[in-house]
Parts: sequence; C-alpha cells; structure tokens
Amino acid sequence: MTAPARTRTSDDLIRAEEPVLAHNYHPLPVVVARAEGTWVEDVEGRRYLDMLSGYSALNFGHRHPALIEAAHRQLDQLTLTSRAFHNDRLAEFAERLAALTGLDMVLPMNTGAEAVESGIKVARKWAYDVKGVPADQATIVVAADNFHGRTTTIVSFSTDETARAGFGPFTPGFTIVPYNDLAALEEAVDENTAAVLIEPIQGEAGVVIPDDGYLTGVRELTRRKGCLFIADEIQSGLGRTGRTLAVDHEDVVPDVLLLGKALGGGIVPVSAVVARREVLGVLHPGEHGSTFGGNPLAAAVGIAVLELLETGEFQQRAAELGVILRDGLTELVGKGVLGFRSRGLWAGVDIDPAIGTGREISERLMREGILAKDTHGSTIRLAPPLTITAEELRSALGTLERVLG
Repeated sequence: MTAPARTRTSDDLIRAEEPVLAHNYHPLPVVVARAEGTWVEDVEGRRYLDMLSGYSALNFGHRHPALIEAAHRQLDQLTLTSRAFHNDRLAEFAERLAALTGLDMVLPMNTGAEAVESGIKVARKWAYDVKGVPADQATIVVAADNFHGRTTTIVSFSTDETARAGFGPFTPGFTIVPYNDLAALEEAVDENTAAVLIEPIQGEAGVVIPDDGYLTGVRELTRRKGCLFIADEIQSGLGRTGRTLAVDHEDVVPDVLLLGKALGGGIVPVSAVVARREVLGVLHPGEHGSTFGGNPLAAAVGIAVLELLETGEFQQRAAELGVILRDGLTELVGKGVLGFRSRGLWAGVDIDPAIGTGREISERLMREGILAKDTHGSTIRLAPPLTITAEELRSALGTLERVLG
C-alpha cells in the first residue's frame, strides 16, 4: 500500500508519477504543494518565486483574494448547467469581455486550444457563408514557429517537429509563411483565404516580438484582401505586455480575438473567441458547442478577472515593472546573456550555450529559489505574476546574474 500523500517527499512523489503518468512533460524536479501571490512552496516547505506564472495563466498571482472569493461564492450557488439552459452569470461575463476588447460577441470555451480550434471553425464558416469561398476550399494563413496548441489540427500547421512527428496524417487547409514578413503574407493570401491567424508576440518561440508596424500591416492587408485577422492572445493578452492586449501597442483591432489562460485567473480553465457580430453570427444552434464552456463557475471567475483588468492597474504595473525587467536584462548582456526580447513583464532570454542549456539554467535557478522554464535550447522565459514587487523582480534578476557567473 502506498503511503498517504502528506507523508511523501518530493523525490517520492516524482518517482510515483513515473509509472502512472504519460510522459508528455519534462517538468523541473520541484513538487509544489501550496502557493500565494508570487510565491509557491514545495512539500518540504521550501519557497520559490514564481517567474513563469503558469505560462501567463497566473497573471494575477496565485490565489488572488478577489478571484478566490468569487469562486467560493459561486461554488455555494451553482457550478454547471451545460448550455442546454441559461445561467445567471454568463450574460455579464460576455458583456464585460466584449466591452474590454472592443468587439461584439463572445463564444465561451474552456482551454486555449479549444479557443483556437473554435476560431478556425468560425473562420471557415464565415468564408463559406459570407465571403463565398467554394465548399471545402477555405484556407488559413499562419506563421512559422507558431504555437497555438497541441490538437491534431493545430499541430498540422506547426513547424516544430517535436509537436508534429508521429501525429499525422495532418489536417489540410493551412499555408505557413515566415513570421514578421508582410511580403510573404501578401503573396500567400488569395481569394480562398478565410483568415490570417497569428500570435501578436510568439511566446513558445521565445517571446519573439515583430517589427513595429507588422500588426498594423496585417490588419491593413486582411481588410484589403477580404479575409479575417485572428489574433491569438492566449499568452500575450490580459495585461501581460503592459496593455490589455498585445495588439493594443499598435492600436489594432482584429476581427477575431482568442483568449484563455489568465481569463480563468489560474483557478478554472476559461477561454473565449471574441469577434465582430458578422463573424460569430455565422454560428447556429447545433454547429458548435461545449458542455463546460460558459459554465457559471467559469463565468463568475471570469467576471472577477475582468473587474481587475477594467481598473487598468495591472496593465500599468506590467508596463512600469517591465522597465525594470528590460533594464536588468540589458545589464546581463555579455555576462552570460547573448540577447533578449521583452515587452511588459514577459521576456525571452538567450543564454550563452557555453554556460549551459536553458534547462540547466532553469535548474540552477530552481536551486536558488526561482522558478522559470526553458524553451528551444538555451532560451529561458520569464513571465512573473503581474503582482510581483519591484524588490522581488530585482532579486530574481540578481539571482539570474549569480547563476550565470
């Protein structure tokens, strides 16, 4: 008989996972048991500063009091009806999300990948019903090095062989062009193009930020060519970059916006497709759905998240603290850091391979009480909760400098 979880050490729990969990992740060897704000604690009581925030799902930190209160309050009332019936929280959630984004209608889902899949379906339906593309001929143009999720359709247009290999046959209907290349995009869009789907900042690729004017160019091109602009802001949105949305840095409004992660406050999975009325209006009863999408618990937490964002406080914090992050990383260039890209409280940091891989540096940081994560060789990502203090951020940068020394 296995021992109760409370008596098992981190090493015990990590070993216990090996035979019973699919090996689709390679986590750092830390077992988190408790968390609050910007800090987490493992089963032995060791504390770590969270500099990853669940890939931006925890923009407001762990267990933000307003979000926990909203969840507790809703748990005592109603958690699920399915969309077979109305619930009393969904209308307010949709109204506030549409108002925050400047769009008209909301399709509530659960995970980010579901939002992307739903956006693809909506774009194709719009292409056939509104644009007049011949049946089954609609295409969607995407960018190389994208990360939109891991479903079979999404990996069909990934350029990451780790995500693709062994999962074919692949879904047709996608054209891949280089990111940040308007000329290539212009050439790829044709009369059968339903949409251009891009991340305003490519997160998994290492926080790759396009040139100024790229998003404006995508917006102008899609209008001129008569196709939709779909912005995947599942990681970049909801305050992370110092604005509500990453597209706000160029005052661009896409036709379709994909949101997730932080929309659920790190408490429940909440995602959404938000779009112009003439786009989401193509859906009719029975054509798309989700048992849990728009459930009252998710809507209640989502409303509390939107209330936090409506004040503008978190966007301002990300912008102001982002200066500290940028300046601190600038000081490390040439001292183990080859270069970096940052916007707001989000950075991709390229480590000198002579010092170590991204994984090795992340493990060194973990041993010093900082949690971060690698991507693509020697790049690490930093994305602390937007609740982090300036002192905590400077301390984390100091720790990074030490482990690189």
